[in-house]
Amino acid sequence: MIPSYYKSPNNDFTLIQGDCVETLSKFNFGFDMVFADPPYFLSGGGISCQSGKVVCVDKGEWDKPTTSEEMDAFNLRWLTSVREHMKEDATIWISGTHHNIFSVQQQLLKLGFKILNVITWAKTNPPPNISCRYFTYSTEFIIWARKSQKKPHYFNYELMKKLNGDKQMTDVWQLPAIGKWEKSCGKHPTQKPLSLLVRLIQASTKNNAWILDPFSGSATTGIAANLLGRRYLGLELEEDFLSMSRARREELENITIFNNYLERLAKHIQSSDVLSISESTDVIYDVPWL
Repeated sequence: MIPSYYKSPNNDFTLIQGDCVETLSKFNFGFDMVFADPPYFLSGGGISCQSGKVVCVDKGEWDKPTTSEEMDAFNLRWLTSVREHMKEDATIWISGTHHNIFSVQQQLLKLGFKILNVITWAKTNPPPNISCRYFTYSTEFIIWARKSQKKPHYFNYELMKKLNGDKQMTDVWQLPAIGKWEKSCGKHPTQKPLSLLVRLIQASTKNNAWILDPFSGSATTGIAANLLGRRYLGLELEEDFLSMSRARREELENITIFNNYLERLAKHIQSSDVLSISESTDVIYDVPWL
């Protein structure tokens, strides 16, 4: 039995503290989807602007720049482990910038993944460029790949078209960075907006799917998954981030907060995907790795 840091009352949200490769080696289970936000390796003492103030962009020791060889080895290690825990028709989404995304792409190809798209997330509210020596950094990339070259993957094409005004959705997404309402339990330095994760999950999974996040952070993936009636396992090393994640999930037990989240995300969510709190707590899910 693998000890969990936290389990939601109905077992649809589990957090485990530990290295993702070591943790995944302890059980055998296939996930329907993976979202990974690995280190970008960009914390080299740079500065940025937040709320009108100059701030250091360093995220932590885990994000310090490294050699290209070490980066490749790191990405190959965790991707190999995650691939072994994906169902044959599963897909994976991986976020990054130019600092790490090319290494990730090369390791995906090395392991036999089929790259489906490279999404460009164009932030509608990027911070200004203080140095005025470069174009403003306003995008991140998200690689979407499936485990198998030949096994078909699930794609909710019709919903994505509907959410895009009945036009085919392109691989350039204009979405804001996180809002203040998403920081009620604290702020993770690389926190992703719920609107982004909601779109990824709806595009590539069905109700009750199991979703893995090997670098869980503040568990935005898990919050989005539970709002949409999916189940979640998050793996994280840092105690502070685990505590924040637990607090965020416990907030969802409050029906007022749960409904407030849905209202704020209404234009991104198909109503048939959403389970009410009462519906979601009617079933206690089995947790196959515990």
